[in-house]
Amino acid sequence: MAKYHWQSQNVKQSGVDDMVLLSKITEDAIVDNLKKRYMDDYIFTYIGPVLISVNPFKQMPYFTDREIEMYQGAAQYENPPHIYALSDNMYRNMMIDAENQCVIISGESGAGKTVAAKYIMGYISKVSGGGSKVQHVKDIILQSNPLLEAFGNAKTVRNNNSSRFGKYFEIQFSRGGEPDGGKISNFLLEKSRVVSQNENERNFHIYYQMIEGANDQQKESLGIMTPDYYCYLNQSGTYKVDGTNDSKDFQETMEAMQVIGIPGDHQTQVLQIVGGILHLGNISFIEAGNYGKVESTDLLAFPAYLLGIDPSRLQDKLTSRKMESKWAGKSESINVTLNQEQATYTRDALAKALYARLFDYLVEAINKAIQKPHEEFSIGVLDIYGFEIFQRNGFEQFCINFVNEKLQQIFIELTLKAEQEEYVQEGIKWTPIEYFNNKIVCDLIENKLNPPGIMSVLDDVCATMHAKGEGADGTLLQKLQAAVGVHEHFNSWNSGFVVHHYAGKVSYDIVGFCERNRDVLFPDLIELMQSSEYTFIRGLFPENLNTDKKSRPTTASSKIKKQANDLVNTLMKCTPHYIRCIKPNETKRPKDWEESRGRHQVEYLGLRENIRVRRAGFAYRRLFNKFLNRYAILTAETWPCWRGPEQQGVLHLLRSVNMDTDQYQMGRSKLFLLEEMRERKFDTFARIIQKSWRKYIARKKYEQMREEASDILYNSKERRKNSINRNFVGDYLGLEQRPELRQFLAKRERVDFADSVNKFDRRFKSIKRDLILTPKGIYLIGREKVKKGPEKGQIKEVLKRKLEFGSLSGISLSTRQDDFFILHESQYDSLLESNFKTEFLSLLLKRYEEAIKRKLSISFTDRLEFRVKKEGWGGGGSRVVVFQRGQGDVAELKAGGKTLSITVGDGLPKSSKPSRKSAPQSRGGGRNNAASRAHQNGAANFYKQPSDTAYSSPHKQGRPPSTAPPKLGSQRAPRVPAHSQNNQGNLDFLNVPDQGMSGKQRKRSISQRPPPAPKPQPQPKGPRCRAIYQYIGQDTDEISFDVNDVFDLIKEDPSGWWTGRVQGKEGLFPGNYVEKI
Repeated sequence: MAKYHWQSQNVKQSGVDDMVLLSKITEDAIVDNLKKRYMDDYIFTYIGPVLISVNPFKQMPYFTDREIEMYQGAAQYENPPHIYALSDNMYRNMMIDAENQCVIISGESGAGKTVAAKYIMGYISKVSGGGSKVQHVKDIILQSNPLLEAFGNAKTVRNNNSSRFGKYFEIQFSRGGEPDGGKISNFLLEKSRVVSQNENERNFHIYYQMIEGANDQQKESLGIMTPDYYCYLNQSGTYKVDGTNDSKDFQETMEAMQVIGIPGDHQTQVLQIVGGILHLGNISFIEAGNYGKVESTDLLAFPAYLLGIDPSRLQDKLTSRKMESKWAGKSESINVTLNQEQATYTRDALAKALYARLFDYLVEAINKAIQKPHEEFSIGVLDIYGFEIFQRNGFEQFCINFVNEKLQQIFIELTLKAEQEEYVQEGIKWTPIEYFNNKIVCDLIENKLNPPGIMSVLDDVCATMHAKGEGADGTLLQKLQAAVGVHEHFNSWNSGFVVHHYAGKVSYDIVGFCERNRDVLFPDLIELMQSSEYTFIRGLFPENLNTDKKSRPTTASSKIKKQANDLVNTLMKCTPHYIRCIKPNETKRPKDWEESRGRHQVEYLGLRENIRVRRAGFAYRRLFNKFLNRYAILTAETWPCWRGPEQQGVLHLLRSVNMDTDQYQMGRSKLFLLEEMRERKFDTFARIIQKSWRKYIARKKYEQMREEASDILYNSKERRKNSINRNFVGDYLGLEQRPELRQFLAKRERVDFADSVNKFDRRFKSIKRDLILTPKGIYLIGREKVKKGPEKGQIKEVLKRKLEFGSLSGISLSTRQDDFFILHESQYDSLLESNFKTEFLSLLLKRYEEAIKRKLSISFTDRLEFRVKKEGWGGGGSRVVVFQRGQGDVAELKAGGKTLSITVGDGLPKSSKPSRKSAPQSRGGGRNNAASRAHQNGAANFYKQPSDTAYSSPHKQGRPPSTAPPKLGSQRAPRVPAHSQNNQGNLDFLNVPDQGMSGKQRKRSISQRPPPAPKPQPQPKGPRCRAIYQYIGQDTDEISFDVNDVFDLIKEDPSGWWTGRVQGKEGLFPGNYVEKI
């Protein structure tokens, strides 16, 4: 079956686009709506301005240039929910309000955050302008993704492309809205993954990319073997990822380094470090008289060669350490030999330090390539590791989940808490809505004193004890029990502790907490790397080891705490936007919805409370002066500036658009307005002004085109009275929605003209052809039945003929008012009939002259001759068309032998010219003007079968439709059963986590206050009607309704477009979609 574009007709609505409109605000209703939409391939849903995105685990078809064009400059309610709508809103708000914007993408591991970030960056890159310098910045912004993913992402049991670091990417813009710079801040790379991975997981992607994608020369120089040879890769037993081509990704990674501007020799050394780390991991130690000794000294040579250091020195630094001892005011250095465990720890510490510093270098290289001296505007995209629970959760998971806890706190602060507090400050009438505030969990982790949080206790233990071995970790557990043991969100167990996070209870294993928190690289290892023969590697270790360090070294937890709080401060200075990503299953398969998992995420993300605050409150609020500036254009009194108190100016604007007083409240310094009203009233009126201007310009252009076209026929051919003043549209086939026709054109080939025409053969039999004119030539497309193969019996589009401009010799027409013309070509001619011949001829003549640099010959006579195609042994020969005077405006055809006689009545005089005023749109009144060929505003009114990737808003119906549309059958796709995973080890940790104390408090807080009672519906007055078919309004003056909806009928109009009222909104709708009751 042909696959059509997602905005095709006859696609059913699935649930509600915006969950603020749900009839019941319950967790059940929210989960059911998300599930319904997900199963119908609608992955995006709104809660007001917040975008909910469900991971489809497959490539969706609605991220093309077509959608970018559709969402650019459109209001949120005009199109289905999409990440492009949010991206466009950010970009426009930045330009209009001159305010920095940010988007916070949150969700658990595998919910689709990284992909969402890529789509946002791609959209902004496409819609923002700029020359070659700006294009270079865009290229770097887009190429930073594959590079950072290669070095910072890995396969985990929860996600095949899991970000193992956090990043905040600021795209910086000029005052004109061009991206001319940027900056990346990165957080907490999961260094431990370099040296160990859990079962069914992988190390960072770059290792496997290099092994699979390096050329023979690189493999030889880097000593590349199969992945199972390396100790740092073979612990998990997993080397491949479904759907990932490591070899291809390696080429993309190398290309990205090139685009970013990393020099060739540095690229080589980046790979040497990656290879050196792998070989370093193969150095093992044995116990020899309580001391650690390198088991095979042969394995030292290759990592030493790749890192540019002496092999014996490497052996010495891995098995011994220089210690400073102080006695009687004097200090001396002594060499301490390490045992086997300490030597292994030292080797791993070096590998982790090399990798982390290399990653920081790559981030810095990107920043240097796109930095700008001063900031103007910016859009920040936060893509950070998701909340996660594994079988064993260590220090890294603790830090990751802490950052997610902070992000949840921002969301609560800005969407639930601050919003309600602002209503009170501004004196707005408001009924408070209860919610669970997870600040209590953040304080448990990061408090400094009274009581100290987990991180403070951890830092104290690391400062007073050597953070190596079980002793320090055991002490940490005792001190935590003493400090926070009675906290309701904390429990301890024999091997660690439990935190009741907002997203569920997580058990942390205490082993390694102190060691990983200290995060100190021994001076011996820094010294070793500073002895490298490579300047690049020495540059990664810039420390000055001669200075005395008296201050306490910075710990990993204090660093991540500072980064998290700095990030919060950065985000608070921007206008925030939110994407809440939901993971529908753990199988990573499309169309598999796990009910309990979906419900759990809906609950802990607080979507219900979010809807209630949105629904009860005023989503749009603006300072009086900003509102005045933005909408001043709407009235003469406020444009270019309002003279008087700002509050009075705002009220004047509200009255100018007939805003009901119950749709807004005036605060002390701000206007509070329902978002939908702002979109529908103010943005609509602003668009009307812009539209009118564009219409005026377009009308001038079309009048000029009509004049030029008319000159071609002037004094040579009679004109049809219905077509002489017709607007020119160009594309009468709606090619944007017809990929089956566009396939014959080049990717970005511009279409000047497209229409369905009649083509006549040697026997004067008429057959339909789609005629397309582009700057490259003329295409004639027909349809044929497939004779063999899997598609046998199906009707397919085929390119019947392509005419190059160089092969055309002329055009012939009669002098009468018919629609026939002959294209004369070097091989044989084509007799065609088109209602839009004048428009086609004017565009063809223009394109021909541009391409061939001379005018195309055009002749007018009532006896036309054309050559027919040679077929087999028979000669081609010629045919004659004779035009005679008859009766009426419709041409009558009579064939006899090799002659076709056409009779038609008199048209307008040959000297007729179009009037300056545009007449109503018309099909031209020719033989083809039958209802079956109705066009609406130039786009063919063809019905399409719904595709299996339905993500839609229906194409606009004709005004009014000549027939009622068919009723829609059920299109729900069958649920794909969840495939059971191989049971490798205990996978209980993949189950939905226990909600713990956070879940209990959440339930308690939201059950305290019943939702406000719905407003009583006004009693119907006057006539009413019931919908027989669903109708989706496509203009701002239209209403939408579902089958069986009953609503007020305000006015019937002979045009077929009636006026009705649905849920308080008045608008137009087609009268033959309803029955009066």
